[in-house]
Amino acid sequence: MAEALLAAGRGYPVIPLTRNKLPAIRSPHRGRPESPPCRGRCGRLGHGVHDASTDPLTIRRMFATAPWATGYGIACGRPPHHLIGIDLDTKNGADGLTALRFLAEQHDFPIPPTVTVLTPSGGRHLWFTGPPSPPVPNSAGRLAPGIDVRGTAGYLVGPGSVTTHGRYAHAPHTPRHPAPLPSALLDLLLAPPPSAHREPPPDVAPQHAAALIRFVRTAPDGQRNARLFWAACRAHEAGLGQELAARLTQAARDTGLSAHEAHATIASAARATPPPHPTTTSDPEHHSP
Repeated sequence: MAEALLAAGRGYPVIPLTRNKLPAIRSPHRGRPESPPCRGRCGRLGHGVHDASTDPLTIRRMFATAPWATGYGIACGRPPHHLIGIDLDTKNGADGLTALRFLAEQHDFPIPPTVTVLTPSGGRHLWFTGPPSPPVPNSAGRLAPGIDVRGTAGYLVGPGSVTTHGRYAHAPHTPRHPAPLPSALLDLLLAPPPSAHREPPPDVAPQHAAALIRFVRTAPDGQRNARLFWAACRAHEAGLGQELAARLTQAARDTGLSAHEAHATIASAARATPPPHPTTTSDPEHHSP
């Protein structure tokens, strides 16, 4: 609660969370679903992120109602910060930070220093301020594998929270205030998801391949293997693994990796990446949000 009150004092609306990162106060409408869903109009607690508040008395009341809470969530999209959270994951072969760097290079936008929270799994949350409108939607993996977005009606686990996997904490030397979200990244977040029925233009694969090669070739020291592994995984997912292997190897050698290191990294990516699913027009693949 003390950490939640500190966050609220800086303008971030908060709610108590359980160790499983879920809202700690149960819905007063459980077993009796409302139509349309109640978002707190009834005046009782238990409406998840819609209960989020910066008022100290309300926050103390929420934590008194849920004394089992071990953390707190910060509501995104709410004034004054209109927070947008970029969740960079590192589980199941994903590398969200490398994916974000690839997007930044591909779309020519900077990644400014901003509030960064380290997660127990080895990932990180980047906090950015956004515009009051339009609302930024929540998404999981839509931008790239390993990148989730927390926007309007979403929440981020606040630093100081304790979960079943460990504690969330501010990264060392993190800025005190979130930076504005780069406009090019905002455009990507607001773009409609691609239609499952739309045929991709014939030049998508060559453009994607060139971007992957360039991403590997421009890797700075300390990121060469990580970028090569990530790019090789994306190539295999697109069904271009064998086709791009030689070009990825040469790009990696241009950065200073040996041929042996490059071949070993690309082979590891091939083992870690499931084969692409065959596409059909009669049974489009559906993705969960």
